[in-house]
This record gives sequence, structure tokens and C-alpha cells, in this order.
Amino acid sequence: MNGWRTRYLTGMVVDATGAGMYLPLSLLYFHHITGLSIERVGVLMTAGALFALVGNPIAGVLVDRFGARSVVVGGYLVRAFGFGLYPFVDSALGMFLAVALVAVGDGSFSPSIQSLVADIAQGAERDKLLAAQRSLRNAGLGAGGLVAAGALTLGSDAAYQVVVVGTGLAFVLAAVIVGSIRYRPAAPRVRTPARGGYRTVLANRPFMLLTALNVPVAFGYMVLAVALPVYITTQLGAPTGLVGTLYAVNTIGIALLQIPVTRYLVRYQRTRTTAAGAAVIGVSFVVFAALGVVSSSTAVLLVGAFAATALFTLGELMHGATASALVSSAAPTETRGRHLSVYQFSWAIPTALAPAVLTWLMTFSATGMWLVLAAGVTASALALVRLEPRLPQEAVRIAVPVPQPA
Repeated sequence: MNGWRTRYLTGMVVDATGAGMYLPLSLLYFHHITGLSIERVGVLMTAGALFALVGNPIAGVLVDRFGARSVVVGGYLVRAFGFGLYPFVDSALGMFLAVALVAVGDGSFSPSIQSLVADIAQGAERDKLLAAQRSLRNAGLGAGGLVAAGALTLGSDAAYQVVVVGTGLAFVLAAVIVGSIRYRPAAPRVRTPARGGYRTVLANRPFMLLTALNVPVAFGYMVLAVALPVYITTQLGAPTGLVGTLYAVNTIGIALLQIPVTRYLVRYQRTRTTAAGAAVIGVSFVVFAALGVVSSSTAVLLVGAFAATALFTLGELMHGATASALVSSAAPTETRGRHLSVYQFSWAIPTALAPAVLTWLMTFSATGMWLVLAAGVTASALALVRLEPRLPQEAVRIAVPVPQPA
């Protein structure tokens, strides 16, 4: 058991380190290499990234047909091949095609990796494994970001190419590590035809409601990257350095505390923990809103911003891993890939729309934006508690692991 767990988590660290290397300089890379304007690069990257929405449902079908591990490995190799094309990009069309290929691999990741976790871990072990994954992936993203910072400092073509090639190699290595995992599925998959395809998922009303209830929370998750930097600097007049500090509080907090927090929370029902996490995130949004009304000094602003970020981080610690375990456990084994693919749209669509929606709300009222977000996540939390009796009880209540003989 420890062998596959170590390999799995090692693969996640390698994956995240590679992603962390590239994400901070994705726009700058193509601007630097091709000479295209930042604005044009941004449009092309957004257009290419939409292909992640294509990779997602395809992955769901492939998981149900060939198994989760094969799709995880295949997705890594698709992304590695895409990054292998990056150094040869010399035109807008070439850039679009390479980005689209990587996006297809990106889209396959969430449904396939959640299905793999559901295959190899059950009960409280599933929650703990997802917690360890979130913690180590945050650490890997941070380590990759440091490498990217060094490349940006050098600013040479060679430095940029090393980062891109290194990212591709990281995905190849992650594919090798995950592909080497041998396990006996915790809940053996019944190999029967999934009649009705995605219609089966759409007919599962409790699961579709669970998916819909995640949409307000997914918008909430986007505030640190999209809304908070603008709000802190333009609405509250705080220095730009505070944005990076608050982001570090969140990422370091997740990396250090996710495992112990989840180990404590596995004694409670997943629905209650997930709902409580969303509610705490809602409280953090109210605190952010209050800063725009009552802050009258730098001290009040700093204390309030750190308090709100700490609350947001606590809510994320409670919600993140537990919600993932709840959803993967609520998906029927025979069509788990399709179910998790549909659920992933509750993240993908808000992620795509958040920059436009949140900035639009902020133009009307910055305080109002926070209160709308708070109302959304609070309503989601209350509705999840009401949905609880309609969900599979093995998903709601965490099974107590049975001690194995030595």
C-alpha cells in the first residue's frame, strides 16, 4: 500500500513542479519567442485553452472504457508532446495548435485523476490521499515557480526554452511514475456497457444538483487570482506587494495544513464538512467587503486583509479535498469517468468566465461583488446539506477502515 501511495504522490509533485515552471511565464514565453504582442498572445492562448472543454468529456468516455490510469498517462504524454512542439512555434497558427493540444491533455486530467484516486483508495484513505495530493501539488507549484523566476531573471531565449523542455520532460516522468503503479481497485469496476452514455449522468439528478452547487464555490475559488489583486490595489489603495504576500499565505497554508486538517475532518460527514468549508469562504468574502467600507488606516487594512485571507484558506482546507472525495464517491463505479467529467464542467466554466464576470461585478460595486459571492457560496452550503439524504450514503459517511492483519 505504501509503495503505490509514494509513487502516486511523487508523480503529483513532478507534475505540479513542471506546471509551476511554465504557468508564470506562459504569456511571456510566446511573446518573447514569436514577437507577437501580449494582447494577441492572450487571445490565442484563450482560444486554444477552450480545447480543454473538448478533452474533458472525451476523457470521461475513455476512463469508463480503458481505466483511469491509462487516461492519466495518456493525458500526460499528450501534454508532453504539445510542449515538445513549443520550441518550433514561429507563427500565430503554430502557437494556437500547440496550445490547443496541451489544453486537450489538461482537460483530461481532472476526471481521470479523480477516477484513479477512487480506484486505489476508499473511505478515509481517499480523503487523506486527496489531502496529501493538494498539499504536495501546492509545494510543487511553488518550486516550479522559483525555477520560472530564475528564467525570467535571465531573460534569454535559452532560459525560456529550458523551462518549456523541462515542463515537457516533467510530464513524461510523471507518466512513467503513474504508469508504474500496480494496484487492486478498492471498488472493482464492473465491465458492463455504459448504456445511454452521458444521458445516464444527466438523468442522475442528485449528482447533477451536486455539480450545480459547486458553480458558486468555483467562482469563489477564483477571487485570489482574478478579483483580489484588483480590489486590493485599486479599491483599497494597498501596495501591490501585499497581493503576493496574501497569495503566499494561501498557498503555503494549503501546503502545510491540508494533511493535518483533513486527518481531523474525516470523522465527520463529507457533506457537512464541504458545506462548512463553503460557509467559511463566504465569511471571508464578507470581511473583504467590510474592508472597502470601514478601513480607515493601513493597520486596519493589513489586519483585515490577512484575517480574510486566513479565513478563505481555512474554508479551502475544509472544502477542497473533502469535496473531491464526496464527488468521486457519489459517482457510480461503472460510469465514474463520465460523471466526473460532467462535474469538472462546474470548475471549467467558472474558471473561463470568472475574469469577465468578476470584473463586470466590480465595475458596479466592489463591495457588492464580495456580497454576491458570499451569498452564492452560502446558498450552496445550505443546499448541499438539504441534498445530503439523496446522495449515496457511502459517499456521505466515510467508511471506517478495517485493520489489516500484519
